[in-house]
Amino acid sequence: MKKYLAPALVSAFLLGIGAATPSLVQAAYVEAHMNHAPYGTVKMVIPVTATNPQVWGMKLHNLANAEAAAKAGGGSVDARVVLYARGVEMLTQPMAEPLKKAIDGLRKAGVKFIVCNNSLQTLQIDWHSLYGVTEADIVPSGFLEIGWLANQGYAVEAMN
Repeated sequence: MKKYLAPALVSAFLLGIGAATPSLVQAAYVEAHMNHAPYGTVKMVIPVTATNPQVWGMKLHNLANAEAAAKAGGGSVDARVVLYARGVEMLTQPMAEPLKKAIDGLRKAGVKFIVCNNSLQTLQIDWHSLYGVTEADIVPSGFLEIGWLANQGYAVEAMN
């Protein structure tokens, strides 16, 4: 008889607030099923305003998972990560190596990182100091860019 981790226990462990030891139990999984047409191209925008590296990591991890699932399901993801307010700090250097690798992998997969000029000015951040950012990546208003992308058919990830 296989044991499984209760979803709340898994969530607590992933958030670092539990004392669970996953190696002591074996999780039971099912084969994932897609009960609809192939994904095609899924357009999504991921807003980032948080200064919390755990939130950044979670968002980038979710996006990488979406990329892999879309590919496995016969589709692709057209994703834009829009950084505004203090979220632009995600790209400041020096940065942790895992964050850098996640960003590099997503950029290689075609994810665009978009930076708010209003936020750069308010926070007095020189865009040249941001990791991998070009002048073409900067928009006048990140908040407005999200609205515009939603009007172009992009789904907006609500958790921020």
